Amino acid sequence: MTTKTKTAKPSRLELVSAMIEEQGLTREELIGYLRQVMEIRALENNIANLLSKAVLKGASHLYAGQEAVAVGAVAALRDDDLITSTHRGHGHAHAHGDKYAQTPQAKQEHYNKMMAEVLGKSGGYCKGKGGSMHIADVEHGNLGATGIVGGNIPVAVGAALAQKLQGTDRVVVCFFGDGAANTGNFHESLNMASTWNLPVVFVAENNMYGMSVPFKKVTRLPDIADRASAYGIPGEIVDGMDALAVRGCVAQAVERARRGEGPTLIECKTYRWFGHSHSDPRAYRTRDEEAEWKKRDPIVVMKENLEVVKMLTEAEFETMENEVDAKLDKAMEFSNASPEPKAEEVDTDVYAPSKFTAADYETDRRLRLDISQGSVKREISYAQALVEAAREEMLRDPRAFIMGEDVGLYGGAYGATRDLYKEFGEWRVLDTPISEATIGGAAVGAAMAGMRPIAEIMYVDFTPLAMDQVANQGAKNRYMFGGKTSVPMVIRTEGGAGRAIAAHHSQSLESLWTHFPGIYVVMPSTPYDAKGLLKAAIRDDNPVMFIEHKMLYKEKGFVPEEEYIIPFGVADIKRPGKDVTLVTYSRMVLRALEAAEKLAGEGIDVEVIDLRTLKPLDIDTIVNSVKKTGRLVGVTESYENTSFINEVMAQVNEQAFDYLDAPMIRVASANVPVPRAEILEDQAIPNTNRILAACRKVVS
Repeated sequence: MTTKTKTAKPSRLELVSAMIEEQGLTREELIGYLRQVMEIRALENNIANLLSKAVLKGASHLYAGQEAVAVGAVAALRDDDLITSTHRGHGHAHAHGDKYAQTPQAKQEHYNKMMAEVLGKSGGYCKGKGGSMHIADVEHGNLGATGIVGGNIPVAVGAALAQKLQGTDRVVVCFFGDGAANTGNFHESLNMASTWNLPVVFVAENNMYGMSVPFKKVTRLPDIADRASAYGIPGEIVDGMDALAVRGCVAQAVERARRGEGPTLIECKTYRWFGHSHSDPRAYRTRDEEAEWKKRDPIVVMKENLEVVKMLTEAEFETMENEVDAKLDKAMEFSNASPEPKAEEVDTDVYAPSKFTAADYETDRRLRLDISQGSVKREISYAQALVEAAREEMLRDPRAFIMGEDVGLYGGAYGATRDLYKEFGEWRVLDTPISEATIGGAAVGAAMAGMRPIAEIMYVDFTPLAMDQVANQGAKNRYMFGGKTSVPMVIRTEGGAGRAIAAHHSQSLESLWTHFPGIYVVMPSTPYDAKGLLKAAIRDDNPVMFIEHKMLYKEKGFVPEEEYIIPFGVADIKRPGKDVTLVTYSRMVLRALEAAEKLAGEGIDVEVIDLRTLKPLDIDTIVNSVKKTGRLVGVTESYENTSFINEVMAQVNEQAFDYLDAPMIRVASANVPVPRAEILEDQAIPNTNRILAACRKVVS
């Protein structure tokens, strides 16, 4: 009979020594990790105190208890790697900023900016415009925190895609909580990252509660890491209260990603000391549960790790405590001395500065005149013009690339992108999964990381699926981060009715996108406009929603051979007139011109203005026309009750009311879902007869 020998459990000394040796860590590095954990805790305790005294306003989601995750994960990175963060992101921001700050003075300045931003002061990282939930330092690789649960995960995928396209070996670490693991962003992002083998490490901080709801109540799988198997990537679980353990696990995943072996999902089991936010009394947790977790306090764990290997004495720890307190005092002194942002800065940093030159405006004016006079002879379709624009910009700028559903070799829904695929290859024309949210978010991340994505979403009806990513991340990041980043991305999509494909594929939803500050909205009506505006959109340093009408792709028009772009915010008077100002855009320009020709036979001279860009809006051209004609008719294919034409009429009312000789009239789509039957579809959207009736009415 054989007797089994029990293997002795390794001692604490053996375990810690092995981790230190395996990771090749020095005493200086280890002391630094403990200092970072302590500094994050001091910052969070201070914020909690300020909140309780109502000195600090707004929401702050404290990271105390989870410090080991941020410190350990960031310690595994190089200084040039990137991170994306969450609403509970102070720890990530501090660990990351402290890592690249090389001197004690730089580390103090970083701590100062952190505290000042939480307090909404002008000396903060984002000039007080981001606050607690939106700290970023994009210049050094912190692509920012988001107040939307799971909102940063697609952004991390895009940043990782940028590294792959640029041929770097940089890695992106994406932090998120257990609640985010149940969002669509999580699943779409892991699928896209694994499909493309991207250099991203997903770090799920499972603190056991999503607000007040226990994680075990909202999922059948107890471990988030188990979900990795669905995407063919490694999934690891690590003690999130031990910075050394976290560092070792993340370091392996980072090196794997750096070798080109793709993403990893790491679940850090951890616990937050405070409630979800300041208003949370934590009634859903017991004191016994909290006490048990606090036995594994990240400060205590790291301190004991160092003590057991004789790298730290109690006296040295006390000195560190005093140094941390002094550092926090200096940060508060800086923050208190930092002035409030100036009131006049409320509308700065929304958009990146325009790069359009006087020559661009003059070229556009000259070419429009040439076309009207018949001196431009080349005639191509709207679809060909769009392909030309994309091709020329992709040749001009290697940062430009196309990504979207069905754009590759066997697709090309937007007019022969398959030809671009053949010319530029699969990594400049990327077929994506059907994942609108992650297409939008990946475009944001890629843009912030140095690329110029042209992201295609098949129908404008589908863009609300990407609204969080495009509107809350792409459009707002520049402003929230104090103007210290740019998001040069284009969302190409098609809208409008006319093909009898019913309510989910026929809407005109441009007014949704004009609602959000920080994003431009472009809607060309002719091949000339389509080419010049798309080229301008790709070069612009702001997000652009570029909406094409599905019934215009085969329309032909004159497009010059020479290089040109069309500056945003310049309307085009497609037909001059003196009796009625008719303002419209996209396909309705054709209907408006048809009506104008018929009305000319009745002695009514209509001036047709094509907005071309809804944001920025060229209100001056409209107002000047109204001052001449005294009458305005607005035409749109959007729903009447919420159309952008309503905004145009409001601005005309404010700026040119005294010049109006008749009430303004709008011609818009009926407030019904677009019907399938052709006879009903034609009834629902504006037609030439309705435009004729409106123009006759304003002159009667």
